[in-house]
Parts: sequence; C-alpha cells; structure tokens
Amino acid sequence: MTALAVAAGGLVSAAVIGVAPARADHCDPAQASQDDSRRQRDRAPDQQAPDQQAPDEQAPDQQVPDQQVPDQQAPDQQAPERQEQGGDQQVQGGGIVLRDPAQSPEPEDPGDGLFRRDRSPRIPTTAPQDPQNPQDPQNPQDPQDPQNPQDPQNPQDPGDQSQDRRGRPTRTASPSPTASQDDCKDLGPFVTDFVDIRQVQPLRLDAGIGRNGSRGTFVAQCGTNRNGHNNPDNFIVAPGVSNGAHHLHDYVGNLSTDGFSTDESLAAAGTTCRLGDKSTYFWPVLRDRKVDANVQDPDGNVGRVIRAGTVSLQFRGNATSRVVAMPRFLRLITGDAKAGTNGAANARARWSCTGFTNRISPDKYPLCPRGSQVLRILDFPSCWDGQNTDSANHRTHVVFPGQNGACPQGTRAIPQLRMLLAYTVPQGPSFAVDAFPEQKHNPVTDHADFANVMPERLMQFVVSCINRGRRC
Repeated sequence: MTALAVAAGGLVSAAVIGVAPARADHCDPAQASQDDSRRQRDRAPDQQAPDQQAPDEQAPDQQVPDQQVPDQQAPDQQAPERQEQGGDQQVQGGGIVLRDPAQSPEPEDPGDGLFRRDRSPRIPTTAPQDPQNPQDPQNPQDPQDPQNPQDPQNPQDPGDQSQDRRGRPTRTASPSPTASQDDCKDLGPFVTDFVDIRQVQPLRLDAGIGRNGSRGTFVAQCGTNRNGHNNPDNFIVAPGVSNGAHHLHDYVGNLSTDGFSTDESLAAAGTTCRLGDKSTYFWPVLRDRKVDANVQDPDGNVGRVIRAGTVSLQFRGNATSRVVAMPRFLRLITGDAKAGTNGAANARARWSCTGFTNRISPDKYPLCPRGSQVLRILDFPSCWDGQNTDSANHRTHVVFPGQNGACPQGTRAIPQLRMLLAYTVPQGPSFAVDAFPEQKHNPVTDHADFANVMPERLMQFVVSCINRGRRC
C-alpha cells in the first residue's frame, strides 16, 4: 500500500511518490463505509453492520419540506423569515436563502439576523463595474471565452509550468502523491467526520454587544465566482509558488489573484465586487465525492467542484469598541489548513446548516435535512497591531478578540470579515473540502484568506456604517 507524504510543518510538500491516480467513484465516504460493512458481513455473517448514514427523514420537531434548495436563487426571490422552533433558527421553505450579490445590484431592505440582505451603500462614486462583464484593460480575459476557459472542475496543473501566468520564472511546489485504488478509502473524509446537524448542541455564536460596541455592518457584493476563477495557489502563505496550496481555491473580487500577486498587481486589476472594491476573497472548494471527476489530481482532491450557491461577505463591528479603518493591502488568514496534524490551536472551522445557525460544528461536516444547505461560517481576526499589513506567520499582526469580544491590549478593532458560504450538496456523507493530502479532508482544516484592496474612501464608508450602527 502506498503511503501518503506527510508535510505537517510546511506549506509546500516536498516528496514525490509515483502512484496510480485515484478513482473518485471509490472515494465516496458513504460508499467506502458500505464496502467496509460488506467486508465485515462476509467475515461475520451473523453480525449486522450499523447504518452510519444519517436518515433523510425529518425529526418530529423539525418540519422542513422535502424539497432541495436550488444553487442559485432568482434575483427577485424574497428571503424567508426565520422562525424560532425547538431552540433552532428555522426558516420557511427549508433554509435561509442568501442573495447572490452578482444577481441583483440593488438588494432589498434587510431584516435582522445572521443571514439578511443588506442595502447597497449609498456612497458618492463613479458608476460601478458590472461584475458579470468587467471591462478592465488589465484583465482582458472574457470569463465566457471558450478559447481560454478556467474550468474549476479540471484546472490545469501549474506544476508543469516553467513560467508563471505573466511569463516570469516560477517556483513550483512538488506534486503530492495520490492514493492508489486500494488506498482510495484512506484519502478521507470518513463517515465519522460527519454529524447530523440536529445532534449538535445549540450555542451562542457571538459575544453580546456592549454599550460602547459598534453594531453596524457592511456587505461587500462580489458574486459567487461565476467566471470560474480558480487555482491551487496562495500568494499570502506561499508567494511565488505554483500549486503552493495543493488544493483548489474559489476566488471572488480581484480578477488577477494567483500565486504571484503583489500589492501593485492587485491594485491594477479588475474586480467582480461593486463600488471599486479590488480586495481578494478566497477559500478551498467543496467537492461532490459521488461524481467520478478530477481523477488525475496529484494531491487526491477528487470529485466534482460544488460552487457556493450564495456568498455573503459581511464586515462587522466590535462588541466593546468602535472600529478603525483597515490599512490598504492588509493580508489576513483564518483557520489552519493543516489543523488535522497541527492541532486545533489555530483552527477556526465552523460548519452548520441553513435554518440551524445556532448549531455550529467545529470539527464535523454537517448532514443537513432535505431543503437545508450546508453552511460554512468563516470569521477573520479583527484586532490589528496598528502598524503591520502582514507578519511572518500571517497571524500576529491581527489577532482574534477575547471571549468577551474585546481586543487585547495594544491592538485596535478593525471591521471583522465574516464569510458565509451556502452549498447544495449530495445527500449523505459524500462531500469534502479540498485539502493538503495528509490532512485527509478533515473538516477541521477549513480556512480562508483575504487581502484588503478597497479604495480608502470606501473603507472610510465601511467604518462609518459600522460605528453608526447602520446596515450598508
């Protein structure tokens, strides 16, 4: 059996082990569990194997229609109201519907709650770019150009390139091994990595906002990556490296982001965001493991990419103080892509289901009832040291508030970014987040990245909205 290369201490794997590509139809955790059960029954015919898959039936106290929520909501569809029932945040129609910002440039008047629609900021500005048809001379590529596709399901392996996308010499991360057909069952995730959301205990997600806290919010409207901007790079933690992440990222916002991005290249590029926000927002993709796709991936990220049906990028205040502006080109990361081997010290994964947002799992994929979508909640640190836009470990220049929501002494509160990503996934334990191969697609490894490239005038407007308690 071929062993997977382990690279717990670094961000780029160094070992190359030649093995046969994995078959995605054998990498479905649910199928693997069934195969193991059959083997156990063959060895012990009188012993009944347990059924590890969460049932589709609804619990008596959770009335959710037997209807799947579509990936994309119509622009004029109204967000359903939340209902309190049995301690959970329930939604008529089986789940929260998050607006795709790219679909409607003028959102409806927001309601209260974690998942709401926000007004577009009323800020004097030039006409915003059309996020679906950016006409940026720095980025002439047409997302719909069939001659130059960016297929998130079949990205080209940048490891074979001797030059980067701008014709410069590159450093290339060594490809990680892919499991053989016999080892595919060991790729992960495993059935034990999943939990029925109704079995997760309710908890309070945020600290209460005090008298001096800042209650407002600003939502950046950047779309859902319809233009297929994907690559396995990470210019923050592995600059100048192709395939530095060893897993595929979804990008919204800045149209040029790759492993070779710089402050200058980001500032010169186009964007899918409104109001001239050229910031870059990215996260590892989810994959449908029931589909035999991407089988040649050298890092074992097999299956069909599932694009988020809705993406909300919300900047929020601080529980105990007002916020100050982020510096331009501030770089932030949240979570630990190697938490499966590094431990939970920097892990920030939060998995939930729409309609059950007071039930948060930090280390299990949620199995959602029919009509409810899988939800990823990714909160970024928001207590800045007041001087640096980055640090050696990409963490010490901006840290998280304490349990009471206050920033540590010597830091000041900046707008906190919260990413809310909602997905329609296959029923049962048959999806996974892209990951470094040795992490075995552990849900605790969920993470995301952000670099602020907002115009200074827009950032000041964000701060004003938050400090004045407005919803922009």
